[in-house]
Amino acid sequence: MSNANAPYTGVIPPVVTPLTPDGDIDRPSLERLVGHLLQAGVNGLFALGSSGETAYLTPAQQDEVTKVVTATAAGQVPVLVGAIETTTNRAIERARAVAGLGADAVVATAPFYTRTHPTEIDRHFRDIAGAVDLPLLAYDVPVCVHSKLEAELLLSLASDGVLAGVKDSSGDDGSFRALAVAARDLPGFSLLTGHELVVDAMMLCGAHGSVPGLGNVDPRGYVRLHEAAVRGDWATATSEQDRLVGLFGIVRAAAPGTASASAAGIGAFKTALQLLGVITANAVSPPMRALDARERTEIAAHLSRAGLLA
Repeated sequence: MSNANAPYTGVIPPVVTPLTPDGDIDRPSLERLVGHLLQAGVNGLFALGSSGETAYLTPAQQDEVTKVVTATAAGQVPVLVGAIETTTNRAIERARAVAGLGADAVVATAPFYTRTHPTEIDRHFRDIAGAVDLPLLAYDVPVCVHSKLEAELLLSLASDGVLAGVKDSSGDDGSFRALAVAARDLPGFSLLTGHELVVDAMMLCGAHGSVPGLGNVDPRGYVRLHEAAVRGDWATATSEQDRLVGLFGIVRAAAPGTASASAAGIGAFKTALQLLGVITANAVSPPMRALDARERTEIAAHLSRAGLLA
């Protein structure tokens, strides 16, 4: 791996947001989920990301999630919180809110909905960093925001002390490797992969850690994978990754043509967590739908094959 001074390393799951059937934040389930992750030995928590349904939640719900996660974590690991908004002023407002609620770092995407030039994306991150006295990480997720954060931009922002890291969910593994090579001697910058199916490969490329949505379901598996990679035991890391690739089949449980990719993924994670007894319900935000009994049975079979469900 590259730079040993990276501020965020290891497994940092993007925490899902348990909901009641009525659509309210299920605080007891969220507390149990955070406990489930901490007991597994994760190195951090990322609240209000894509897996956390941040785009679906009201500001009041986002505040509630931040309060619950930070209070339950109680300083045991850093809590990164999303300030994912369409434009700079809205992102700054959200970043200030989560900073006041105990976040240890802020995560922001490029602006979206608006048509944005790379110079404006650069200014967007600089303005957020200047407005909040917390570390800022960039979230590269072009499938959602329709802008790719190019290595040149990220390196410039990191060199100037604007960014403390990047969560790469671009799916462009070649670009990630090029970034890792270029950032190898850059102090204070964390490279985190969100590509949960190739964490072993990304660690070999130079990632400092991972932000795997599937890590909600099997955090211990990702911790084992990470620890094996750190000690250079690539055979163990690959074996663990192969098992997790099989488990990721839960996201294909949704009946074809009945759910978006977001609903299939988030719904699968929540259904698996319900089956494991971590959360009470597999409710998701509208217009998504909860997975049904047939889909639940398929997910249970995946959990059993992965050794998670007796």
